[in-house]
Amino acid sequence: MRLLIFGPGYTASRLIARLATRGWRIVTITRESFADRARTAFEIAHATHILSSVPPDDAADPVLAAYGAEIAASRAWLGYLSSTGVYGDTRGAWADESGPLAGRRGPRLAADAAWSALPGARIFRLPGIYGPGRSALDRVAAGNAVRVAVPGQVFSRVHVDDIVSGVIAGFDGPPGAYNLADDMPAPQSHVLAYAAALLGVEPGPEVPLDHADLSPPARAFYSENRRVANGKAKRLLGWRPLYPDYRLGLRALSASTSPATTSTAPPAAISDQR
Repeated sequence: MRLLIFGPGYTASRLIARLATRGWRIVTITRESFADRARTAFEIAHATHILSSVPPDDAADPVLAAYGAEIAASRAWLGYLSSTGVYGDTRGAWADESGPLAGRRGPRLAADAAWSALPGARIFRLPGIYGPGRSALDRVAAGNAVRVAVPGQVFSRVHVDDIVSGVIAGFDGPPGAYNLADDMPAPQSHVLAYAAALLGVEPGPEVPLDHADLSPPARAFYSENRRVANGKAKRLLGWRPLYPDYRLGLRALSASTSPATTSTAPPAAISDQR
């Protein structure tokens, strides 16, 4: 098996580590090697599996804009890490793969549609991603956690290793879009409070959204309210999250790692897959 990955960042690096123990040959295309057309075209032609975790820019999906013809002509398994942000604000209702796509991120919608149009592609739609070095534990430990209070608002999330297992399950599953999310959407303030309890510190008060000092992207994050349904991945891929709720995920991280300092930005509906 020969896997070609565009954008070997946080999530893709965890996939690389998992598959490397199984005898896979893995080739990565980074920002620096992306412009080497001869080498990239060669790797596309010889890959058995191709995965892109590169988010769109303001114009289009950069991978398909540069290499769409070569990817479409390949006979490789195709996968793309998208975002559940494509469902937009459902006002707390469940969003599944059959629902309309109406997110506020035009380029992300266009990229999701472009990859979905490729025959045989698997589209993995991801909510907020957390894992080693990127979790509520790290934000609380760094003093960067802001517990924003928006009554009735919930978000879905997924542990990075559950994304890895979902992508691997997708190797043998049918084409289409799949939500990879845990089983328990919850308010972000509850997640931060639980992380604080695990660390033995005070969680701090909840701050009304109007009084919170947030960047425009962070404020936009809190403008949506969505529960992400994962039943399709369970039914068709046989996937089950190892961490079906944030408590299990944070407890495992607390037991195995020491929190590291991370960005001051709260997790967004599109976590950085790169």
